[in-house]
Amino acid sequence: MSLPTQTRQWILANKPADMPQLTGSNPTFELKTTPLPPLDTDQVLLKGLYISNDPAQRPWIHKGANPARMYAPPVPEGVVMRARQVAEVLDSKSPKYKAGDKVLASMGWAEYACMPAVECQPIDQSLGIRETHYLGAFGMTGLTAYYGIKEIVRAGPSDTVVVSGAAGATGSMVVQIAKHMIGCKRVIGIAGSAEKCKWVEILGADVCLNYKDANFKAKLAEATDGYVEVYFDNVGGEILDLMLTRMAMYGRVAACGAVADYNKSDGPGLKEWYEVISFRLEIKGFLILDFVNQGKAPAAVKDLVTALKQGKIKVDDANETVVETKFEDVPKTWMMLFEGANTGKLVTKLV
Repeated sequence: MSLPTQTRQWILANKPADMPQLTGSNPTFELKTTPLPPLDTDQVLLKGLYISNDPAQRPWIHKGANPARMYAPPVPEGVVMRARQVAEVLDSKSPKYKAGDKVLASMGWAEYACMPAVECQPIDQSLGIRETHYLGAFGMTGLTAYYGIKEIVRAGPSDTVVVSGAAGATGSMVVQIAKHMIGCKRVIGIAGSAEKCKWVEILGADVCLNYKDANFKAKLAEATDGYVEVYFDNVGGEILDLMLTRMAMYGRVAACGAVADYNKSDGPGLKEWYEVISFRLEIKGFLILDFVNQGKAPAAVKDLVTALKQGKIKVDDANETVVETKFEDVPKTWMMLFEGANTGKLVTKLV
């Protein structure tokens, strides 16, 4: 089989201020074909297999975003949309890899890419874990859950924990780590459908509430009677505002995501900020990159794998939504993130 000499790529064409547009006169992304350069020393030629879809990608392309206030440089217009992939090595000029090896690489929304071998991460297939889980439960999202619940808000056995986005990639791992690894007294999930809530309770939540229910606020007040010590926030917006009123004195909030406002040019703002002052709340934002740069990721993955083997956490088909996708439809699958269409990690399988 001959090696590819060109690749299709999805380019960021127009930065959105609100919901990204896939059609019309001002589409957010544009499909292009570009030649592949010849392999250089210590480079590998990769074929994309699975693309990671993450809410954090949305701020990277936001119109008017101030680069000085972002943890990662924004994606410039005219450049390949940034994303992490599970990829197969097709050709190698590096002693580290051979054809057929599977790696993790930030090759973006591209079918093929030539990359420095040093920028690839080998996938350990000896653990018997499906490779897509290295984008989710044993990848950045799982590590985010681990770092956030254990170190940022320091959850302990005596704590009641509320997790928003509890059926998502990070939230579903937070629920399991809090309940089965830390042994928190009570874990309350918040998700967007009865089916998702049922799954979150199977994972270990004592109760999971559907925020789309008409009586959600009343149910949350009942479930958090006596208030809660820890809130793991994956969504921001109105639910964060509401949860500020349900925190106990000296409560801790992990500010992990704000997906409720990512596609809004003018968010509603917080109305309950006085609760932070009155109840002496601690709100801390964090990024998994800090944890990784401190060299803590390998130990965390080892801890998660041990918990999996001990049956404390579940990592299986239910933890991810893998969508078979033609390359020309890659943006459509990514948009499912903002429709609440996924349970667990949303992964694009290129077909």
